[in-house]
Amino acid sequence: MTEITKTLKESALIRWTVLVLFSMMMFASYYFYDVYSSIKTTLQAEVGMTNAEYGIMNGAYSLTNSFLFMAFFGGIILDRWGIRKTSFLFLAFMIIGTFGTAYGSSEIYKPGALGYNLFGTFWNAYSTELKMMILGRILFGLGAETFYVVLNKIIAKWFKGKELALAFSISLAFGRFGTASVLMLSPRLIEFQSGWTTAGWFGFMLMIIGSISFLVFTLFDIRYDRQIREAKTTGETEKLQLADLKKLFSNRAFIYITLLCVTFYSAVFPFIPYATDLLVNKFGIPVEISGTIVTILPFGTIVFTPIFGWWCDFKGRSATLMIFGSLLLIIVHLTLSLTNLTPYLPLFFLGVAFSLVPAAMWPAVAKIVHEKRLGTAYGTMFTIQNFGLLLVPIIMGIVLDKTNPGITAEMVNKGVATYDYTLTILLLVVLGIAGLFFAFLLKRENRISGQDLELPNKQD
Repeated sequence: MTEITKTLKESALIRWTVLVLFSMMMFASYYFYDVYSSIKTTLQAEVGMTNAEYGIMNGAYSLTNSFLFMAFFGGIILDRWGIRKTSFLFLAFMIIGTFGTAYGSSEIYKPGALGYNLFGTFWNAYSTELKMMILGRILFGLGAETFYVVLNKIIAKWFKGKELALAFSISLAFGRFGTASVLMLSPRLIEFQSGWTTAGWFGFMLMIIGSISFLVFTLFDIRYDRQIREAKTTGETEKLQLADLKKLFSNRAFIYITLLCVTFYSAVFPFIPYATDLLVNKFGIPVEISGTIVTILPFGTIVFTPIFGWWCDFKGRSATLMIFGSLLLIIVHLTLSLTNLTPYLPLFFLGVAFSLVPAAMWPAVAKIVHEKRLGTAYGTMFTIQNFGLLLVPIIMGIVLDKTNPGITAEMVNKGVATYDYTLTILLLVVLGIAGLFFAFLLKRENRISGQDLELPNKQD
């Protein structure tokens, strides 16, 4: 017992230091995920994209993690290989993918450039630039979703029995800060003399910095694993077996929380790439400041996610918080779609909803799933979630085109026409209703099975 108390995990300073180090990748990857969100019409005009093609480019991020189940298999790989081998593999995919996306939209990607002529030989209905960007987004998504699975397991490894929900929440806050930063910076970076493609390259540079920070974290993790082995505890040596998969998928609480995950996130993440455009078209807010206004959402999560995480750690009520967050999501999207009320308050409350559910949901999985199955559990959740992140942006783009016949991005960019977003946002209301239903089922299952989702996470 004396040896165990000497591990790095028991030092609050080291515990929170490693959280900051690996959360830098959360910041960088969330930044790049939305690197074009606040310059949507500029991207479309420069590269030549319809709304449907913009949706395809965004949705491509989730292709391998949905139809090819890569996040699920990535979770199994994580439970078999361990944290470091898995993270290095999928980190490489992220770096290559972010480079490809920025390269495809850049001015150096032109006839004669690496890959340009090859990409011009197929799928001729779409531009060569769009095809390279799609490939980049696919590779970025392939790496990022499994990397998030790794990060979740790292948090559970270093903080279970400690400030688990708060650690999840602060790590998520790093990601939300990345989203807020890109919404503010991208419209300003495209004004640089180096050209509008500066926005993409700056996102790629942040990915490199985040990767270096994560490599520093691994030095602490290697030391911690050595201490675990010396203390002769199981740690990561307990590997996943095939029989464990049956136990995981027979866990009804896990099934409900996974379905809540896909419906809730599909009503938030696909909204962000369209949010700036919504403000311009429905509320007449200039594009120069609309991205800054949308940052109300991620900045709200930066403030409230740690607060709700602290609440889950010390007060409990995780299942109840998921219900409140799902209900608030529905109210927000109904307001944005059916009323002309100022968007400031709905965006603020969407940030609150986007704090309530993740702050309670991700640490709850670590409570209902055994640690040796945790990578597979998170991988399964990310895989199912990616079906929504793939399909919803594409459907939103198609609906936006169909409900606005004859209107092009060039017309909107010049201010001679606007898009009607009513039905597009109402699609997200339907997803929110489904999420609320699964949140109620989760709380009911928690009561029937006697699980401890309503109890505090922090152990005395």
